[in-house]
Amino acid sequence: MKRTFLFLAVFSLSLVAVRAVAATPQSKGTSTLAGVVIGPDDKPVPHASVSYQSSDGSAPHAVHADAHGRFAITQLRADNYDIRASSKGIFSEWQKNITLRKGKARSLELHLIYAKEMPQPASAKPKQ
Repeated sequence: MKRTFLFLAVFSLSLVAVRAVAATPQSKGTSTLAGVVIGPDDKPVPHASVSYQSSDGSAPHAVHADAHGRFAITQLRADNYDIRASSKGIFSEWQKNITLRKGKARSLELHLIYAKEMPQPASAKPKQ
């Protein structure tokens, strides 16, 4: 009984410690990535979702554009980033390896595009 209680107490404390470490925010930087999301009709897309991550694939995040399609991602560390926009099932191409230098700002346009046709699943049988 005492062992079970001791185990549960140690386990609970370790969970609290792990959660506290995981909840610690990453160090914030001084760089900014801003821009506008443009739709297939060449007009700004209000409230589009903008996804970004470090080019190594770590730390994915998302923000939303404002009512005029503009977005700003502030307090980024100097690094290379990949960024993409989407709205109502329409996506932009990934803009890859956008370099942000310490204390600098980059601006870009993300253009949403329609797929010309839906990709077909790969056939299990080879064509003869």
